[in-house]
Amino acid sequence: MRTIWEAYGAAIGRDRSSDFYEPFHFHDNNQGALELATLVLQGTKRGSASLVWTYEHDNKRPPWPGSLSIMTDWLGTPLGIIETRTIEAVPFDDVTAEFAASEGEGDLSLRYWRQGHWDYFTRECRRIGRRPDPRMLVFCERFDLVFAMNPGVPHAPAS
Repeated sequence: MRTIWEAYGAAIGRDRSSDFYEPFHFHDNNQGALELATLVLQGTKRGSASLVWTYEHDNKRPPWPGSLSIMTDWLGTPLGIIETRTIEAVPFDDVTAEFAASEGEGDLSLRYWRQGHWDYFTRECRRIGRRPDPRMLVFCERFDLVFAMNPGVPHAPAS
């Protein structure tokens, strides 16, 4: 993590350590993490949704506008740095088609977003001991890719 953070600081000519939030990977499996990271690196994915309940369960503060996170692959290899632009808690059923499209996944439709995220949030609810509900709050985060370690598309890790 240190290498990407130092490279980013050198590229922008200043230290933004106080804005650091976390290293993370998207999704809950290797293939999903790689696919979503690829969309970010290609500039297609500029939004992400997460359960408010997860932050509460894990006793964790959500990202804030201006916070920086190191995006990794499933194995923790740093791929890029994203900066949170906005974050808003919204009931699942009130997520807009415009936000769904910002996630850059599938056919970009709200229908596709709802199905895929319902499935993902159901697994997450199971992990934290909650029941999924159409009114559960999700954080709708918009971000920009501000630095890519190796611009382009990441490669799948060797098996």
